[in-house]
Amino acid sequence: MDPDTVSAQKQADESDTNNKIEQDDETGLMQLESLCMNCQENGITRLLLIKIPFFRDVLLESFDCSHCQFKNNSIKSAGEIQEQGTRYTLEVTTLQDFQRQVVKGDSAIFRVETLGIEMPKESGQLTTIEGILTKIFSQLDAEQPARKDVDPELHKALDGVIQKLKLMIEGSSFPFTISLDDPSGNSWISPAPHDEKGRYKRHDYPRTREQNEELGLSVESEGKNMTISAGDPDDLDIIDGHVYSLPSECPGCTNVCVVNMQKVNIPHFQEVFIWSTVCEHCGYRTNEVKTGGAIPAQGRRITLEVTGPEDLSRDLLKSATCALMSSELDLSVQPGTLGGRFTTVEGLLTQVRDQLHGQIFETGDEDLAPGDSMQESEKAIWDRFFARLNSAIKGELKFSITLEDPLANSYVQDLYAPEPDPRLKIEDYTRTDEEEDDLGLRDMKTEGYDENIKTETLPPAEADTKL
Repeated sequence: MDPDTVSAQKQADESDTNNKIEQDDETGLMQLESLCMNCQENGITRLLLIKIPFFRDVLLESFDCSHCQFKNNSIKSAGEIQEQGTRYTLEVTTLQDFQRQVVKGDSAIFRVETLGIEMPKESGQLTTIEGILTKIFSQLDAEQPARKDVDPELHKALDGVIQKLKLMIEGSSFPFTISLDDPSGNSWISPAPHDEKGRYKRHDYPRTREQNEELGLSVESEGKNMTISAGDPDDLDIIDGHVYSLPSECPGCTNVCVVNMQKVNIPHFQEVFIWSTVCEHCGYRTNEVKTGGAIPAQGRRITLEVTGPEDLSRDLLKSATCALMSSELDLSVQPGTLGGRFTTVEGLLTQVRDQLHGQIFETGDEDLAPGDSMQESEKAIWDRFFARLNSAIKGELKFSITLEDPLANSYVQDLYAPEPDPRLKIEDYTRTDEEEDDLGLRDMKTEGYDENIKTETLPPAEADTKL
């Protein structure tokens, strides 16, 4: 055999040996040689696929080079990009909150809202709230000496922020608020059974075109992606019960999809629009209920005493801005979590149970028991919660639910109309400043705005005279 051929064969055999993947059958840990980007020698990469309780599968990566001692660790989602982006907000009030797990994906931004600082996008990581706060503190503090020489003003401004962050980590500055925003939907802050109303919030949102481009999803040009139709000018009325099909853009993949819309008149309430989106490209499906009309002066709180099957069968409209609460069930659903829903009391509780149970217990692996890596005490709390919720759905438990909607766009069927319903209580309330801020109403100018426009368009001298 030709010596060159023998040499090439030997190199190929060595390459095959080096690229061989070793796997531990007991732990599932995979190990292989890979190129070190620091010294160009071969190092060892270790891969481990794990299931995170409340979340989904992730891939842990660890690289170690024995030549230059370079080490690196990262985490990547082992699943697909989710249909919507997700934003988590948590008010940290105790040292126990520091131990909550945090999955920060490559596209996620972590913010300390109280201080107005954020951790930019970087390699994914699996950590805790304490761990990620400590990392931010270390990075800011380590660069302070250099900032003092280059930018003294920035150094002075950050010095106060660093000291406040240090107090937070030491547990001397409760409460404070953090958030985690990931357009891919693959980041997460773990919930806890003891979360009180408003402390832990999850908000799912449709991605923008720019966010889809950043995630590498297929995006067609706007001209090709959307068909604009003015419709028949003689047919501008929307007829009750008629289904209208409209061209739209899929929030999951940004390709062309169809939105079906139907107007429904709810007795003793108002007209609502039921929207159904179906995308044939990525399979995205969603149903939502939207209300129209003017913004009312007050919010509305509806409380229903559920005593039997007839109450579970009541029609119910929960708008996207409505919160759902039940003290007997230890249940609190924040606005924006489920979107708008037109269903029954039983149907809404079932949707809440299915979504929450999927976050807490689903593993996607038949070999793993639900909640396998969850602490027994915490698992027992969740088991009791779901048992009580299941009893309520079956009609075996008397309880009350409260719908609190700052826009008064939610509704529960009155079985005794026009007579008063003894189990249904409806009260209007004054919105809080926080609710006004969330809805964007505090800075909204509804009167005299045309005068401001006229003033801005006047010549400078004339404008000064008018003022």
